[in-house]
Amino acid sequence: MPRRTVSVPHPNGDPTPSNLGEKAPLNSNGDPHAGAPEEKVELRKKVTLLRGISIIIGTIIGAGIFISPKGILKNSGSVGMSLVVWIACGILSLFGALSYAELGTCIKKSGGHYTYILEAFGPQVAFVRLWVDMIAIRPAGLAVIALAFGRYILEPIFMPCGVPEIAIKLATTIGITMVMYLNSMSVSWTARIQIFLTFSKLLAMAIIIIPGLYQLFKGETKNFENAFEVNSIDLTGLPLAFYSGMYAYAGWFYLNFVTEEVENPERTVPLAICISMVIVMICYTMTNVAYYTVMSAEELLASSAVAVTFAEKLMGNFSFAVPVFVALSCFGSMNGCLFAISRMFFVASREGQLPEVLSMIHIRRHTPLPAVIVLYPITLLILFLGDIYSLLNFMSFLRWLFIGVAVVGLIYLRYTRPDMPRPFKVPIFIPAVFSFTCFFMVFLSLYSDPINTGIGFAISLTGIPAYFIFIHFERKPKWFQKLSDSVNRSLQIILEVVPAEH
Repeated sequence: MPRRTVSVPHPNGDPTPSNLGEKAPLNSNGDPHAGAPEEKVELRKKVTLLRGISIIIGTIIGAGIFISPKGILKNSGSVGMSLVVWIACGILSLFGALSYAELGTCIKKSGGHYTYILEAFGPQVAFVRLWVDMIAIRPAGLAVIALAFGRYILEPIFMPCGVPEIAIKLATTIGITMVMYLNSMSVSWTARIQIFLTFSKLLAMAIIIIPGLYQLFKGETKNFENAFEVNSIDLTGLPLAFYSGMYAYAGWFYLNFVTEEVENPERTVPLAICISMVIVMICYTMTNVAYYTVMSAEELLASSAVAVTFAEKLMGNFSFAVPVFVALSCFGSMNGCLFAISRMFFVASREGQLPEVLSMIHIRRHTPLPAVIVLYPITLLILFLGDIYSLLNFMSFLRWLFIGVAVVGLIYLRYTRPDMPRPFKVPIFIPAVFSFTCFFMVFLSLYSDPINTGIGFAISLTGIPAYFIFIHFERKPKWFQKLSDSVNRSLQIILEVVPAEH
């Protein structure tokens, strides 16, 4: 989409061009007449190895492992088989993560799935992915995590009564606002809080794993007897068990959304991904083993919050702390998720597929402020007016479809661009196995829930006319151009943002 140069009044009263091309040099205060800039207005490389690991672990581990790790047990049919599925899903997710490590080191742009699909298959396919993310997947996903945060942060206050629905939504709104504010104000503080929240999640898991292993060494193994009882294993349910397991591990791709801000990405990205996946796989498996030392399979399936039931049986009154840990875990997922997703919108705007203001950076804080807050109104609208869970049912399979397409893109680029530098290269069977897994999960969605999946496809196809209307047709009406320029100019002044310097 062609850019037009528009003279935009700067927050300090000086004009700066709003295109991404030439512009007057800015100093750190955004003054274009102050000579050479003291510091460039850009996104800095502030994501170290530890911060990278905290983004991945902190986003993967949400509320699920503490509340309802039941999907796998219910569909696998036995304790032993459920543990096998947890490990197998971890290995398959590692395959996906390794594929993304190669993509992240050979395509050194932020934006994750969007960028890789854009590089491999062009702007049309990438825009459909972006469209679906923008109108449904990301706002609904953020709202669901935030609702879990709202529910569990209030639970200790309202115990033993239920939490009123309006209180949950108010707490959820506060949670979303806090995460948006934090990501708008400082990249460093966002990363520091993410590290703290990741350690609090791992501490919560350690509080479950260590007493569980103690029980195991004491000889509490009755729930592991006949763990692979043949008559209880349901082979038809196994694909659904894998589906649940792959969702539990989803989030390993978020570091690839911020590649441009990673220090030494050739080393940091693969290392952070491998370390994170091994830690998560061990934590998930050991947490489930700990649950089974105290609860039978039937008790685990009957529990409304597994970690709380576990804590009540082993620790008595300490169980009130579990909801607090779960709330912190959800806050960490929201924080990591928003930090990563905002970079996708930033890159898409830079590529000309979203309004120009979304690729601008705050003149003092060096954060992509417009890209961070763009989801705020849509998320709150869905939270208060929409049926979030139906929306997620419609769209969830699309996540795997587009991740599969991105990994197929890796194989495609191997043949179409063999000379591309690849500092980290995986054996070809790894992306092949993982992309097959993704497409199998899409087929499974179609088979098990054809109506919701069909509605999801229909919503995603609206991205095709949107692409031609907003992106492809260059001769837009003059009133549209004027309105677009006026909105960009006004937002640039209000938000104190300018285009990134290159």
